[in-house]
Order: sequence, then structure tokens, then C-alpha cells
Amino acid sequence: MSEFLTDMGKKKEQLKDMIKKLHEGADVNEMKAIFKKEFGNVMPHQISMLEEELIKEGMPSDEVHRLCQLHIDLFRESIDAGKVDVPEGHPLYILYTEHSRILEFAQQLVESATRLFDTPDSATFARIQQLIGFFKESAVHYLREENVLFPVLEKYGVTQPPKIMWMEHDNIRAIEKSIYETADALAKGITKELSHTLQTHAIRLSETLADHFYKENNILFPTSYKFFNEDDWKLVKQEFDGIGYMSYSPVIHIEKGESAGTRLASDTVEFETGNLTLEQLQYMLDTMPVDFTFIDKDDVVRYFNNAPDRIFVRSKAVIGRTVQNCHPDKSIHVVNRLLDEMKQGKRNKAEFWITLNGRLIFITYYAVRKNGEYIGCLEVTQDITDIQKITGQKRLLD
Repeated sequence: MSEFLTDMGKKKEQLKDMIKKLHEGADVNEMKAIFKKEFGNVMPHQISMLEEELIKEGMPSDEVHRLCQLHIDLFRESIDAGKVDVPEGHPLYILYTEHSRILEFAQQLVESATRLFDTPDSATFARIQQLIGFFKESAVHYLREENVLFPVLEKYGVTQPPKIMWMEHDNIRAIEKSIYETADALAKGITKELSHTLQTHAIRLSETLADHFYKENNILFPTSYKFFNEDDWKLVKQEFDGIGYMSYSPVIHIEKGESAGTRLASDTVEFETGNLTLEQLQYMLDTMPVDFTFIDKDDVVRYFNNAPDRIFVRSKAVIGRTVQNCHPDKSIHVVNRLLDEMKQGKRNKAEFWITLNGRLIFITYYAVRKNGEYIGCLEVTQDITDIQKITGQKRLLD
């Protein structure tokens, strides 16, 4: 990460000073004029590096988040050419194209909501429901970024920009949730008030997506392209394929990699109570109807199983990532408290349950110990909806 900042030398310090002045309330147009005169073009990845420096020097990440739009206003002319040219089928090509389609749908939602407000009719509302279906599909777009692209960026020391983008993803999800709830209410009866509410949410979503995608297209993605090597992109594509796409994603084909269990089938693991080949162990764990994720004593993700109906998305890119970076900022303090209590011997497990897509999900964290010494934490997640319905008894093969 430091090589780019070092290359900039004194200009790096001057640019950082300009951003700090913006933070203190300096006139944006005046700063843009000085920037254009003194510095010429700044590459997108250098903007990411500057944000990293500001965070390390003590500027709160939420301040950088609020400052981000000012960064864009200041650097817009120099990063318009930041969108990288990649071949069809490349992970960035997929993300760029999905951004275009999602923005199209967002604009169409605004237009449809406006028509519904002006002239309520079932055909317009049917189109709105179809568009909402497209937005619900787009959930995997953000999951691919958070679980694959972001962890690889962190490997190269780029940690703050992904965190900021994740915060914005959560904001997008919140706006979308408001849209879904309003549409559900409209399904029971179209009113002027509800149509206006939908229109307001749709405009907010369109504006938020345009701003967010601009930052990713011109800063985050070019930064990824600058750092990632060929092996990184192969992993990213493979993991993208595993998580899945939308019906409107530009996916040509899905490449399936060789199974690690197959390659290691000749190896055997000796346990106190028996032995298993790695192939047997892998497929036994992957057959279990629960999600397992293990982090070591240093909070680093070391393993997860491929359960047949995985509840939460996991990507191989998270292996070697700290568990703190697998959660949004708003929940990190809870994760740290739980792990600290386990490490101190104050807690051996934590249980909680949530409703997800109409299913009851039971989640347990277990402290893993060897002779009383903490060596890691095991997360076990299970859909218990159907288990709750069990009554009486049922014998084998009944």
C-alpha cells in the first residue's frame, strides 16, 4: 500500500492537507481550482490510500464516510477515466454491468412510482412489483462484494474503503426494505399517500445508488484492478460463481474448480476415537445440516463447511480474514465483547435466534478449548423452523 504514497512524496502530503481543509469547511470550488492547477491527475487507487492515511492518523471512519462525497467533488475530473477496461466475463465486468442494470431499474422505479401517484392502475403496480423483484435479486451483488472482493482488498492493506462501502450497502438495504414494506401495503390497496411514500423512497434509492456506484466504479474497482494478481481474479470469479448471480447478470458460464477433498483423499487424520481421510472428513462436515465456521485464538477465520443449504453466504476469500472485518462496524463491539469473554474464561457459549425470510434461525457460538486453554470459537447456525413443528414420536423408517 505504501509504495503509491511514497511515489507521491510531497504531493501526498499536500493532497492530504487539502482533504483536511475540506473537512474543516474550506470552499469546495476553491479547493478544486487549486487541485487542478497544482496537481493534475490523481489515480483512483491513490485516493483510497489517502483515506487509509487519514484513518490511521486519527480521523474517525464515519467522518471519512461523510467526507467521501467531498472527495468525489474534488477529484471528479481526475477520476472520470478511472473505470478500467476489462474483458467480458471478468469479475469487474460483471460488477460494472450489474451497476448499470440496477441503476436502470432504479430510474424505472421512480418513473413507475410517479405514474402510480398520478394515475393509479394495476398495470403500473404490476411493473413496480416486477422491479422490486429485480432489487431483491440484487442482494447477491452486495454479498459478492462483501464476502469476496473486500477480503482480497484487505489482504493488500486496503481496509477502510471496503468498510465505508459496506456501510453504504447497509444504507441501501434499509432504503430497499422501506420500499418493500410500502409495496406490501400498496398491494392491499393503492392510495395517494402510499404512492407518494413509494415515490419518495424510490428517488432516495436512485440517488443513493448513483452516488455509491460512482465511488465503486471509479475508485474501489480500479484499486482492486491495481492490486489483484491473476490468481486473485481466478479466486474471485470462482467465489462469485459459488455465491450466485441475478437473472440479469452478464454471466457467460460458471467454471467449477477441482474439489480440495478429491486432491487430498489419500491423506488420513488420526483422532483419539478413530481416523478419517480428509475426503471423508470434508464430506461428512459438508453433509451436516448446519453451518460451521471456525476462527482461531487470534480471531482469524480458518474454516467453514459447505452445508447443503447454507444459511449465510461464505466465500473462500474470508479465510485468513479477521472476524471483525466480516461484520459491519455497528456490530463489531458486540463481537469483540463476546470473544473477550470467551478468552477470559467468563463464557463458553452464546445463543441467539433471528427470523430470516420467514424461517427461524438458531445461532450458537462455542468457545473451543484444549485443556481449558482457549484455541478458538466455533459458530454453528441451523434452521430450526421445521424442528419446532415436531410433536409426538416417529420411529426409524416409519
